[in-house]
Amino acid sequence: MHPGAPTGDISGPLPGSRRPIPQSNRNLRALTRSVALKIKTRPSPGEDAPLPMGQTALPTGQMALRRAVKDSAELAGRLHCNAEELHAATAGSRLRVPEYYLSLIQEQDDAIWRQAVPTAAEQNREALAADPFAEDDPLHAPVPHLTHRYPDRALLLVTGLCPMYCRFCMRKRKTLHGSPITPVMVARGIEQVRRRPAIREVILSGGDPLMLPDARLAALLDELAAIEHVQRLRIHTRMPCVEPGRITVRLAELLAARRPLTVGVHFNHPREITPASRRALALLADAGLPLVNQAVLLKGVNDDAEVLAALFRGLLRCRVQPYYLHHSDLIPGTAHFRLSLPAGMAIVHRLRELAPDLSMLHYVLDTPGGGGKVPLGAQQAG
Repeated sequence: MHPGAPTGDISGPLPGSRRPIPQSNRNLRALTRSVALKIKTRPSPGEDAPLPMGQTALPTGQMALRRAVKDSAELAGRLHCNAEELHAATAGSRLRVPEYYLSLIQEQDDAIWRQAVPTAAEQNREALAADPFAEDDPLHAPVPHLTHRYPDRALLLVTGLCPMYCRFCMRKRKTLHGSPITPVMVARGIEQVRRRPAIREVILSGGDPLMLPDARLAALLDELAAIEHVQRLRIHTRMPCVEPGRITVRLAELLAARRPLTVGVHFNHPREITPASRRALALLADAGLPLVNQAVLLKGVNDDAEVLAALFRGLLRCRVQPYYLHHSDLIPGTAHFRLSLPAGMAIVHRLRELAPDLSMLHYVLDTPGGGGKVPLGAQQAG
């Protein structure tokens, strides 16, 4: 392990996790420290800290989803930033930051802030297609919200709602800007799965499938499992990372009862691994559910080999297999997150040197036009 990587609790600051402030700019440094102190006004739910007065436990299950900031003025007040600028940055898109994830921010523009808080750079849409991967192309989508690109696998979007609207989202057209995905639309997608016997695996995504109530989620899974040729199910969720209270014993048991089912989670930075997220992941792993992680390589968030090594080793300690590291996508309004391919490959090359044990990790690029994922560089060190 690299000397700078943590060996115990990895929820604290890490080497390379922030951009250093130039020594010469003392005023900017003082301002940043001031903002950091104002943001950190209460203990994080991710820490082993006292609960609010009169509260015996943090909300769990569906109740946890009610604890989110959805208004730019409220968010600006909480973060002590310019309300007008934040409102302009949010124009035309949805905003939602869970109280839990908000509490993980340590200073302005840190790795947590960048993923959750809108910035003026999002208004630079560039000359890019809203759906660069042709998920909605009739060639791959027989009905809306079902993509059948690979012969034995289909992607079914069951909701457009998310616990947090990530500012780098590759499906901004649906999550931040789109109209609702209705139960009728989902039913049409399931009917198409039923008519296509080549499909062996169905991936539930969105949005985040765990935004659905437990009963609705169970009914969907049962309906898909009842299709004779469907052998495997997968759920993609960011819930254990951004709102771990949603993961309960009841939910873990509900999912485990419908195995074979794999849960794909999404952690991008080591500071997202907290006592709360570890408990959520443990509930799923203890129920016998295989867990894999998909991360995105993002400028200013995790574009550092030591940070990535700490993230992936931290996930392995939580029984989560690091599987995909996605190169940042050509999505409108995300240029400020994007690295060049040579820069990304150099970071991953260094990562392989630091952590040659991460042999199962695949660094991939989603190719425009619906060509699917392409591996980038050698997948193993040496």
